[in-house]
Amino acid sequence: MKARKGGRFRSSFKLKRKGIEVVGEWKTVQIDPNLFAEEEFRDIVCLEELTDYKLVSSSKVGKVKEKKRKAESASEEGSEEVEEPVVPRKKKKKNKDLRSQTDKGNTPNAAEIDVLVDKEAKRNEIIEEANCEDHGDVTESVSSRRDTPKKQKKKVPKNKASQAQEALPSVASSKKAKNWTTEVLSTSTDQKADVSAWKDLFVPEPVLQALSYLGFSAPTPIQALALPSAIRDNMDVLGAAETGSGKTLAFAIPMIHSVLQWQKSNNSTARNDSVSKESHQHHDETRWENEDEAEKVTHQQVEDSGDEDDASFTTGCVKVLENVEFESNDETRTVDSHKKRPLLGLVLTPTRELAVQVKHHIDAVAKFTGIKTAILVGGMAAQKQERVLNRKPEIVIATPGRLWELVKERHPHLSNLRQLRCLVIDEADRMVEKGHFLELSQLLEILNDSQYNPRRQTFVFSATLTLIHQIPTRVLQKKNAKKMDKKTKLELLMEKVGIKGKPKVIDLTRKEATVETLTETRIHCNTNEKDYYLYYFLLQYPGRTMVFANSIDCVKRLSSLLTILNCDPLPLHANMHQKQRLKNLERFAERESCVLLTTDVAARGLDIPNVQHVIHYQVPRTSELYVHRSGRTARAANDGLSLLLIGPEDLINFRKIYKTLEKSEELPFFPVDAKCMISIKERMNLARQIEKAEFFNSRAKQHNSWLQQAAEALEMDLDDDMLMGKKASEQEESQKQKMLKGMKKQLKHMLSQPLFKVLMKTKYPTQSGKLLLPQTSVGISALGAVSKKQAKKKKSIK
Repeated sequence: MKARKGGRFRSSFKLKRKGIEVVGEWKTVQIDPNLFAEEEFRDIVCLEELTDYKLVSSSKVGKVKEKKRKAESASEEGSEEVEEPVVPRKKKKKNKDLRSQTDKGNTPNAAEIDVLVDKEAKRNEIIEEANCEDHGDVTESVSSRRDTPKKQKKKVPKNKASQAQEALPSVASSKKAKNWTTEVLSTSTDQKADVSAWKDLFVPEPVLQALSYLGFSAPTPIQALALPSAIRDNMDVLGAAETGSGKTLAFAIPMIHSVLQWQKSNNSTARNDSVSKESHQHHDETRWENEDEAEKVTHQQVEDSGDEDDASFTTGCVKVLENVEFESNDETRTVDSHKKRPLLGLVLTPTRELAVQVKHHIDAVAKFTGIKTAILVGGMAAQKQERVLNRKPEIVIATPGRLWELVKERHPHLSNLRQLRCLVIDEADRMVEKGHFLELSQLLEILNDSQYNPRRQTFVFSATLTLIHQIPTRVLQKKNAKKMDKKTKLELLMEKVGIKGKPKVIDLTRKEATVETLTETRIHCNTNEKDYYLYYFLLQYPGRTMVFANSIDCVKRLSSLLTILNCDPLPLHANMHQKQRLKNLERFAERESCVLLTTDVAARGLDIPNVQHVIHYQVPRTSELYVHRSGRTARAANDGLSLLLIGPEDLINFRKIYKTLEKSEELPFFPVDAKCMISIKERMNLARQIEKAEFFNSRAKQHNSWLQQAAEALEMDLDDDMLMGKKASEQEESQKQKMLKGMKKQLKHMLSQPLFKVLMKTKYPTQSGKLLLPQTSVGISALGAVSKKQAKKKKSIK
């Protein structure tokens, strides 16, 4: 029988082991109309029966799925020759859970094979799986239900250490496959880097192994200065270093060291006892198996809940089965022992995307340690995050809002913060700003009062930690006015964060605050001309470009305009669903030539590889924002370009930034080819007309449809005066549509014409049969164009 979505019946775990293979067809059963009058049957829609079917073992079903997955990943393993019907994308998660259950059942009979071959095969499979999934890895830690069966698939691990060393690289690989940190954290496993430069910094052995695997042969200056003080001397650290200098590892490595030290000193974890490793691992296997079975029951409700976003995204709403009784007595003992594992590391970040990135970096470095991490951010299901917290991760990366929400709900893992060994506040100057992150001040109040731990280490990092604003003279003339300097600013910060001892202060920022490899330029224009120069730049200098605006409305308008002009921009702002925000970031990192239109939500911390240009469509309101926006390019000693589009209303902010950053030279003007601007303006003006017409049409339709629905619900007549815009006749409406269609056709023709014309000067083909083309500005990069103009300027001065 098929029941409607809400009324799906639940079956026991034993029944789940059987599957049904449909032979015939579902046939409709005639229902007596009088039956609907009864109260019990009011929700019935229809009845269908299936008479031709076969009962099949679930292990066979699992093998069929396994065969399909293995064929896709091109792994050299045998599989049964059974045809598999195409499974819809939405159902994949359930099928995968079914397969993982049978994998666990087949584990003891698996043959032992060479470790390296096993690791490589697992990594390929998981990367293939990650490509089929959404952002399932976002909240899942090392011990996620998806990856655990993978660990045990082909080889029975001998001990906990070998399990960690084999399973963790594959987990990291699956994350790399779907995240913008892939390029930064990926390297060849065949050529392991020499990490002798790290050994003097007291880095733990498992972390050295991970650094070698990642190809990080030498520490950056901030890492070289921060690690000895943090690891050897157990000091608090205040670190200020330019963007892209490796601040994440400067606090991640000491945190991992601190967790490893706690595990050594605490006998209850029994991680270093070789005898208890095997039994502990056996309990873990039992625990995850039972959790998976419990989860499969509730997952059906998630898929049928009608919320596609949550169902397809792994952080969807999942009902937690509490107090489930398992048959195994060993299992209950394991759960009790896990309750003794406290939260040891807490990382707080200002944005969700930065939290996701920090988690991936920590996971990559903690690859061979077995340390679990979890992420707590808004925009994702709180129930799923609570379930991940129930697994007692040692390190939590969070945004203040969601963390405070779970602390208020008295989640067991967050109830005892006295044992917290490390507290990290990333982008601290933004986090403690007045009027922002109220939840953070409440969290810090708890951590420094009722939950205070004198042995806790605090790490505070930012690129603009020591940036000082020059206070206007009118403010300084007041009685109680204090002149702000670096020392005063750091003291205020220490007081807010709750650092009581004398910390290690590291300041590696330049006077200008921006990176030395960054080329800063500007264009002065009217406000309505900004669109022209933006479009000109994107056409003339293709590449990975981030365009920053001060408002969400501006990002939406630019997104519509550039989409009409076939530039395929990717928007990113706070009003978007979290799943879409992460998808757009990943797409931006994947494409060689792409435009990301964003607000300041992406200004801090994000390490997107090979961003060539940053365009400030609107001048940022503070110097800190300018430094962080510009810091998305020219990272890790690479070159980059920052372009300011300065309108009349931006001049005040521009002068403030110029004064605060103490620029010794004026910013050079960006070279623009005036010949192309006529065609650019024609295209842009036409696109503006189309965008305006489409915007007003969609807004009027939306408003009017809402009013009509409300009037129908209230059984009222709607006056034409209440509708947005005059009620146009069919003739007027068709005329508008005809005009719009004509404008689109005209724009399409314009876009098909080459904008930057190449003049042919050669008359004859060369010996090779190719025509020699003159060197044009189309092939020159934006940085090349700026340096060429500056060289000309210097020559003219001489």
